[in-house]
Amino acid sequence: MSSAARLGPIDVNDYLLGEQNASRKHEYVEGLIYAMVGASNIHNRIATNATGVLFSQLRGQPCEVFNSDTKVRIVATQGFRFYYPDCMVVCEPNRGRDSFHDRPVVIVEVLSDSTRRYDAVEKRNAYLTIPSLQYYLQVEPDFACVLVDARVGDDFQKFEQRGQAAAIELSQIACTLPLSELYAQVRFPTPDEIHEREEMYER
Repeated sequence: MSSAARLGPIDVNDYLLGEQNASRKHEYVEGLIYAMVGASNIHNRIATNATGVLFSQLRGQPCEVFNSDTKVRIVATQGFRFYYPDCMVVCEPNRGRDSFHDRPVVIVEVLSDSTRRYDAVEKRNAYLTIPSLQYYLQVEPDFACVLVDARVGDDFQKFEQRGQAAAIELSQIACTLPLSELYAQVRFPTPDEIHEREEMYER
């Protein structure tokens, strides 16, 4: 999902209260809020696939998967940040009445034309400061490719998995994410369709 329409500044408690009854979701970045806009069918299908695959492997296990209706809270230098990842896995959940989690182990974001830089730079930099995070996955929607940041000691190692035959080993939660299942029922756009879409965003 992409973000637009910057609003603010607003107190974090007012933001959380407002989200309970809001007609659309907003992300919160150190006092500023950003209204979320709808995602494409491909984006939503990939996000649903990721949630479903991880749910099936984590059933009955201590860790659990959450979809894009659940926020992650990040304590940043200048204040709090709240994002809505497309999918995340949590092994140490917050209280049941909270609308967010502080300690995700896996975060998945499906990229889009409008949010690519946001997900790949600003969100990535924020996510990688979360002490519990072991994996950050950025999923391409136009071809079978996932960019993975995997924790190695105190740092993260970046690598790519490409092609329907590839799979991502999430050893910290004893899960495997095959790209064939991540992209199940996804029809990739043709080069002409991608070009038309890029031109639309440039207008």
